[in-house]
Amino acid sequence: MPSESRALSRSLLRTSLALLAGTALAAPLVLSAPAAAVVAADPYTVTELKVTVRAGDRSCTLDADVYRPAGVDAAHPAPAVLTTNGFGGSKADGATDAIARAFASRGYVALAYSGLGFGKTGCPISLDDPRVDGRTASRLLDLLAGSRKADDGTRVDYVTKDRNSDPRVGMIGASYGGAIQMATAAVDHRVDALVPLITWNDLTYSLDPNNAGRTEGVSGPLPGAYKWQWTNGFFLLGESQGLLHPNLDGSRTGGAGCLHFVERACATKRLLDSGTYPAEQTQAMLAYTRSVSPVSYLKSVTAPTLLIQGQADTLFNLNEATASYRTLTAQGTPAKMIWQSWGHSGGMRKPAAGELDLAQGNVGSSYVGRRILAWFDRYLHHHKKTDTGPAFAYYRDWVTDGPTYAGLSTVPAGDGQRLYLSGDGTLVDDRAKVVPGSRTYRNLPMATSHSESSLSSMLGLPDPPPSDAAGTHLAWTSQPVVGRPVDVVGAPRVTLKVDSPAAEQAQNSPDAADRLVLFAKLYDIAPDGTKTLVHRLVAPARVSDVTRSFSVELPGIVHRYEPGHRLGFVIAASDDAYTGNRGVKPVTVTSTPEDTGVLELPVTRGGLR
Repeated sequence: MPSESRALSRSLLRTSLALLAGTALAAPLVLSAPAAAVVAADPYTVTELKVTVRAGDRSCTLDADVYRPAGVDAAHPAPAVLTTNGFGGSKADGATDAIARAFASRGYVALAYSGLGFGKTGCPISLDDPRVDGRTASRLLDLLAGSRKADDGTRVDYVTKDRNSDPRVGMIGASYGGAIQMATAAVDHRVDALVPLITWNDLTYSLDPNNAGRTEGVSGPLPGAYKWQWTNGFFLLGESQGLLHPNLDGSRTGGAGCLHFVERACATKRLLDSGTYPAEQTQAMLAYTRSVSPVSYLKSVTAPTLLIQGQADTLFNLNEATASYRTLTAQGTPAKMIWQSWGHSGGMRKPAAGELDLAQGNVGSSYVGRRILAWFDRYLHHHKKTDTGPAFAYYRDWVTDGPTYAGLSTVPAGDGQRLYLSGDGTLVDDRAKVVPGSRTYRNLPMATSHSESSLSSMLGLPDPPPSDAAGTHLAWTSQPVVGRPVDVVGAPRVTLKVDSPAAEQAQNSPDAADRLVLFAKLYDIAPDGTKTLVHRLVAPARVSDVTRSFSVELPGIVHRYEPGHRLGFVIAASDDAYTGNRGVKPVTVTSTPEDTGVLELPVTRGGLR
């Protein structure tokens, strides 16, 4: 291939993958100039450093930039903020660099680095494993403490210390740059404050969700429905690092079968792609994905944590942050939570007006940004009287005049309103109103329902509206909202009992992939019949025992049902963003006043009938 064509191909690939990375960062990606090119007017200097560390079974070099505010020195130290990239990014991408600049301009020493396997940092991608990525970040705390030198001999001796070799440091970052914070704080208690945005609680749930049978965090013992589109998009992004960053060092070589991922991550991807869940391999997969997830190590996190999660996020939904929040607060770790508007979904759409925009670094002019500043002021500057805001706050997209965030002292926010699944396809507010009846759907060999194209979401491409093919789903609809609006804030839950002889016959199979899968979801139905699947969220459920009733926790939402609108509840046989049923398994749902499905809604305002 001529060199000009090769360069053009690489440029096109870089642009496409940068779009993916931009979604991982949850902000429009700006491919900026190297961080060392500092504008003279900036109130800080930037020094590029290399730090070679031991990461798991390898040694590799971290690529980092230190942002030093003017006037900060050994005699006049300042607290530090440590940040790193989302999946596929680097220290120089728009969001990571903007975060570092925003805090350096406010007097914090900022250290931005490319995570393992990204940018010019060595070692393969290890999914924010606390034993590898967490301990690697811990070595950067040594650098900020002045107890470790950079490879060129540079010593950072101007960070505030609480004790010898204990720098006062907070961490902030989104998605992949969010989980690394909890992984670091679990292995190094010198971290003083965390602000993880739009990240996971359990990668098992994130990549292979099962919203039924939850026993810990967001997950249970049974695998769910493989989220193949999101997973393949990020896998491509990781495996393409060699094309984005030519001449990578040898430490970046991955495990067997992968170019740039560690072996156990590679084995997990192969199992998910296989469409099977044999017991031994499945248990190994679950053990690994949970070991690299906060669900397994939050018990060791003591640093005050401000969790920020996005309502528009089908990758890491609101339930993940809620699970982390509950774990932290139950064990006495100071924690608060914000549900902002944006997450991974929605492609390259900019954050709503007034919302935090990481690429712009508008921390001082947005509600979420001011909450972050207050958090660091309280826990890094030790200003004890700083108000860090309510325990729980959520963005309301229906507010156009006045504060867009509501603050509450409890999670979940609403009271549970019960609606009953009637045999005539309606949702009613009283068991006595249930009409006896049975209805059946069946799945086909191909997916017949569409919630989203995750890859389109990642790349900002058009996505067809959600749909469900006739005969492959069941729907129930409420009466129109009358009077004041109905606000739902939290995770709805449905309890179901189904009849599926084919699924019952297959549920003793040693392969969990033979169990019944269904998809639960909520619609907003306008007076003209237009249906909106709220944030395109669905709840895959793999049913462990179809002979018994079971509960499905849907993804959390913040949504207003306006007067005249109706709530629609659907269970579908498939979804094209997920791997679903193996074999055809017809499902019948029977309703009687004494025995019917129940939908529980966390309502903060109004009521449905």
